[in-house]
Amino acid sequence: MSDKHNDFKPYIPADKVAPEFTVTSILIGIILAIVFGAANAYLGLRVGMTISASIPAAVISMGIIRVILRRDSILENNLVQTIGSAGESVAAGAIFTLPALFLWANEGIISAPSIITIFLIALVGGILGVIFMVPLRQALIVEEHGVLPFPEGTACAEVLLAGEEGGSKASTVFAGLGIAALYKFIADGMKVFPSEIGYDIKGYAGSAIGIQVLPALVGVGYICGPKISSYMLAGGTLSWFVIMPIIALFGADATIFPGDVVISSLAPSDLWGTYVKYIGAGAVATGGIISLIKSLPLIVKTFSQAMKSMGKKATSQNTLRTETDLPMPVLLILLLIIAVAIWLLPMFPVNFLGALIIVIFGFFFATVSSRMVGLIGSSNNPVSGMAIATLIIATILLKATGTTGVDGMVGSIAIGAIICVIAAIAGDCSQDLKTGFILGATPKKQQIGEIIGVIASAAAIGYVLYLLNAAWGYGSAEIPAPQATMMQMIVEGIMNAQLPWALIFAGAGVAIVIEILGVPVLPVAVGMYLPFSLSAGIMAGGLVRLAMDKRKVSEEEKKESVERGTLYTSGLIAGEGLMGVVLAVLAVVNKAEAIDVSKAFSIGQIGSLVVFALLIVSLVMVCLKKKDKKEQA
Repeated sequence: MSDKHNDFKPYIPADKVAPEFTVTSILIGIILAIVFGAANAYLGLRVGMTISASIPAAVISMGIIRVILRRDSILENNLVQTIGSAGESVAAGAIFTLPALFLWANEGIISAPSIITIFLIALVGGILGVIFMVPLRQALIVEEHGVLPFPEGTACAEVLLAGEEGGSKASTVFAGLGIAALYKFIADGMKVFPSEIGYDIKGYAGSAIGIQVLPALVGVGYICGPKISSYMLAGGTLSWFVIMPIIALFGADATIFPGDVVISSLAPSDLWGTYVKYIGAGAVATGGIISLIKSLPLIVKTFSQAMKSMGKKATSQNTLRTETDLPMPVLLILLLIIAVAIWLLPMFPVNFLGALIIVIFGFFFATVSSRMVGLIGSSNNPVSGMAIATLIIATILLKATGTTGVDGMVGSIAIGAIICVIAAIAGDCSQDLKTGFILGATPKKQQIGEIIGVIASAAAIGYVLYLLNAAWGYGSAEIPAPQATMMQMIVEGIMNAQLPWALIFAGAGVAIVIEILGVPVLPVAVGMYLPFSLSAGIMAGGLVRLAMDKRKVSEEEKKESVERGTLYTSGLIAGEGLMGVVLAVLAVVNKAEAIDVSKAFSIGQIGSLVVFALLIVSLVMVCLKKKDKKEQA
């Protein structure tokens, strides 16, 4: 434990009251929660991961409050990013699980989940995430200050402290947003050029090479960095250039479960969808379980610290503004009400055991998530791995206690969805509280703000899920929904005893080998599970980040160039996500063909590569841009 917190002085002193929980900050925060929630829902359903919205939300907030409204209030900006970032976390938890219900509905197994059901699942998961994080704040944020880095939370605080640059930074985010939206509209709306190019290698049966030339992938690669990007590419290479050719070679004219046609008749993409996705699922599930096992000492330490800090606060009469949390009695009453509601309300298809699993596993994974983001950041937080582990345990327990068939499958997904949202929100909340701790925010107001963000984004996420499903359908090329299809596969396999366990265990074996080699399992496993073309697009962004990190310039100049790139790529991700939602609306109202000009004009695959290269050049130019005199002042 660190003693640094005893000497730490926040930017706004505890005895000073500044504008914080205002109508302006709440309204802007709600709008950003919905916007970033929708954008990240599209991104996650497309590429299988989301990005932290705290920094772009903070920058946009500064651009609005400081530049447009001419108000100077750092705590208002902090509350905006607290509310706004909740949308991304609710979206992450929902899109990793709930599309499985739509997949079953499309197969005629169940009815599609209602908007109310989706809202309540996201709402209770989000509120539980906040409730479980509150007692951990003292242990993780205060007592461990100077020990746990909380990378996004600390970076967000630095961005807010550099508030005099708010207008310039906001323009960088908006530039990325506008460019990506236009790019996406031309590529996937007007279809002037294909957004994915590929080639099946004829002389090497079962393999194919390609790349998806989309702005969001460049953004994800840049933000995640070259290491994570290269691990994903390594996983894709293992699947598409090792495992699939081996299956094609030895399978030849055989028909092997779960396939129902001879292997030699399958194209590489079909080979991947029929066999390799199960191997990847086994690797991802094992990677999630390994990460939890490795976190056990940290979990025990965090629990003990949380209990000690709660004991101290119970006997302390200290009422400093910067140390006030939501009252524990209120949180316990709210927890009891939610647990009973999960058990009794028909919207939640779980029994008493399911409600108990949610509360116990929810607190467990909230602790894991909060500690993990403190160490490695939100972008590397294995939320889907936690959800998979929960899903497997919940499905086995429900089946063992007699809840089988469709009811058991739906109940398992509902439990997994709530746990996923809990873990995502707990991680986001801890990063936001770290930012607030550095700035001198009021924890209680931030916690209320987080709940407001949860309510707003939970109310919107159901409509986004319905819209995307109506436009393209989950499991399609446009929105493959990788985590959700994997979770559907696992639940069906356990309930119906039809899971191809040999492939699952093969993936588990690969994950164990990767762990023994000392390489992070989850990014490699996700790369195995996703199409190679997607990992290749992400790697392009990772290479730009590598070039920026390797520049022989001062540390200050390097940091500034990397930060400009982060803001620009955050805009790229948000812009493509929002345009993806717009194109989904056009598809639903049957107007998509009206803007399709591909029959009259197309620049083809070569044109795709040229435009993609220009996009990467724009990112490099933003990173290398020198500060102008106004920024230096």
